[in-house]
Amino acid sequence: MHNKPYESKHLDRMRNIVMPKDHKLTHTRREFLSASVTVPATLAFASVLGIQTQVPEVRATPACGEGGARTPAQTEGPYFKPTSPLRTSLLEPGMPGTRVVVEGSVLTTDCRPIPHALVDFWQADDRGQYDNAGYRLRGHQFTDDTGHYRLETIVPALYPGRTRHIHVKVQAPNQPVLTTQLYFPGESANQRDVIFNPDLVMQVHNVEGGKLATFDFVLDVRSSGSRRSGT
Repeated sequence: MHNKPYESKHLDRMRNIVMPKDHKLTHTRREFLSASVTVPATLAFASVLGIQTQVPEVRATPACGEGGARTPAQTEGPYFKPTSPLRTSLLEPGMPGTRVVVEGSVLTTDCRPIPHALVDFWQADDRGQYDNAGYRLRGHQFTDDTGHYRLETIVPALYPGRTRHIHVKVQAPNQPVLTTQLYFPGESANQRDVIFNPDLVMQVHNVEGGKLATFDFVLDVRSSGSRRSGT
């Protein structure tokens, strides 16, 4: 319900753009969690995969959050680590696995973009293993002024009891944290995974050099006077 295809203007960003170095980004996750809604944008999202994209035909994004619905929460699992690095690419030199770009927007239930929202990702590698000693395949970023995020990573492998998935925490400034997971379409293990939720399946297309996936997060953003705990 919340997995919406992208308007072409968002997909056009994949063409021939160079990502700035992560060391030029100055915000930290801890600074964000204590910051106000006036935190400045720090990211310019772009591709370093070398993928020459043949953009699939897409439809304009339909009305998001039909009936006031929002992106469903899911379990954090045992492998979350706080204070992940600030970066938009989880790729490392020589890292095996199929490259995938995951991009989308963070939106309110009435389809307004949420700038400067925290988006924190972590996942298994191409062998189904998590790095619990360091921060391999872990990282956080902030949405830009249009509420857009972009992640460069690999397709995670299966491991016993789970289908392919990417963990994510999403937080609008000064709002509760949504913890959830993203899934890949057409996986036979989806039907065997008791946690799997079809509302969290990404739109995924094969492109030259890897895959392109899109997903919009829809958050229930509350005013300061009506905010309550929970996601």
